[in-house]
Amino acid sequence: MAVENQLENSSKSSPGHEQTATTQHLPNATASADSTTEKVTLKKEIGLVSACAIIIGNIIGSGIFISPKGVLEHSGSVGLALIIWVIGGGVSALGSLCYAELGVTIPKSGGDYSYVTEIFGGLAGFLLLWSAVLIMYPTSLAVIALTFSNYVLQPVFPECIPPYDATRVLSMVCLFLLTWVNSTSVRWATRIQDIFTAGKLLALGLIIVVGFMQIFKGNYEALKPSNAFNFWMTPTVGQLALAFLQGSFAFSGWNFLNYVTEELVEPRRNLPRAIFISIPLVTFVYTFTNIAYFTAMTPEELMSSNAVAVTFGEKLLGYFSWIMPVSVALSTFGGINGYLFTSSRLCFSGAREGHLPSLLAMIHFKYCTPVPALLVCCGATIIIMLVGDTYTLINYVSFINYLCYGVTIMGLIVLRFKKPKMFRPIKVNLIVPITYLIFWAFLLIFSFYSEPVVCGVGLIIILTGVPVFFLAVYWRNKPKCIDRFFESMTICGQKVCYVVYPQPSIPDDDLMPYDTEVTENSLKKQ
Repeated sequence: MAVENQLENSSKSSPGHEQTATTQHLPNATASADSTTEKVTLKKEIGLVSACAIIIGNIIGSGIFISPKGVLEHSGSVGLALIIWVIGGGVSALGSLCYAELGVTIPKSGGDYSYVTEIFGGLAGFLLLWSAVLIMYPTSLAVIALTFSNYVLQPVFPECIPPYDATRVLSMVCLFLLTWVNSTSVRWATRIQDIFTAGKLLALGLIIVVGFMQIFKGNYEALKPSNAFNFWMTPTVGQLALAFLQGSFAFSGWNFLNYVTEELVEPRRNLPRAIFISIPLVTFVYTFTNIAYFTAMTPEELMSSNAVAVTFGEKLLGYFSWIMPVSVALSTFGGINGYLFTSSRLCFSGAREGHLPSLLAMIHFKYCTPVPALLVCCGATIIIMLVGDTYTLINYVSFINYLCYGVTIMGLIVLRFKKPKMFRPIKVNLIVPITYLIFWAFLLIFSFYSEPVVCGVGLIIILTGVPVFFLAVYWRNKPKCIDRFFESMTICGQKVCYVVYPQPSIPDDDLMPYDTEVTENSLKKQ
């Protein structure tokens, strides 16, 4: 088949898009592409190891190295803080079980957005997408990138805070580099994730080992039961809720593998396996890292430190204390890669459903990567970094993120009643989502009580998407001049990025259509 016919067919095979750019406007393909027989579609190149690296790498960011003091500040004692860390991991495990069921029942990339759209309809899905693309992921990416540049530049400016311009420039260089890597090769992007996730686990493993050595030497005063539960303040219910909220936020990212379901090898096997391996591992690492910190620092020292891992290294690692700031930099570099990889798939899924410009649903003809979606994620992050008050926005992001978790898991229960005979390779007991939602509602109510302004602004950010939905998505009969404008922009984007709509891929043999209801008897007959 000729390349032009391939491009034309792929462009025309995109249901749900009103403006489809034809390939006659595209530049000629390279000669080597003429002989290709592979479909232009997202490649399944994420195995079990890379899947675990995506989850672990996105959960473990810079927070556990820099400032895991939010839980301690609100809990009032070392013992209660450690209990909250363990419970936070347990709650994340409950949520991840629910996402495992949703991920194998609705095997579509896009995670929360795809599930909410499928269950609650277009408006609910669009509001989640709107808040994620507008604020949530660009802000998170900006914070991680700035943390990376601060730690890289700290040796250059040892006596002061690195200059504003220098941190922004280095952050943008890092973003551009990783956007280029993700645009040219899924395999290289996942290899980077694997390597840097292993690096941060080794760094945290070093902290844990040194901590245990301290315990064997008898340096664990703060961990003795008589001291661990010696409260320097009596926490109120609201403060406990905030402590749990801080712990839950530290585990955010456990749902990121669901954004790339269509690129997983054997998703209905590897998605739940990766979740079941990663969440307990992260809970173990978080808990024992905090225990290790308390073998070197008093609670007061930990709460006053701006970079806990660095302080820990200076106290116990001596000449090798440089390992900690390097570990933070490497951890954040891997975190940027993970966020870019997964958030671009969210944009891709939103465009495929017709909720974002159709150009974002296209992939590179040769590399099969969502180049336009990656460029949008990179551009939005840079805008937030240069224009917005990043560290204020992150407070609103935390609330929006947590709200999305609860709505998605609520959808699991709704789907059980709407489609009781739907094929579910994994089916969790309803006690699991109900328990999660009770905990979620408790935290949400007390968050509103303790931080009404932050929660209120977070809700306003979400609701600003309502008029946008009705104007851009629901309103079908737009003036022809608007349609022509968007079509010309799409064609221009295709020329610049050399992208087309992906061709339908052949589903895995072990996957059944997610939108069909299958009874147990019919499965036995098959």
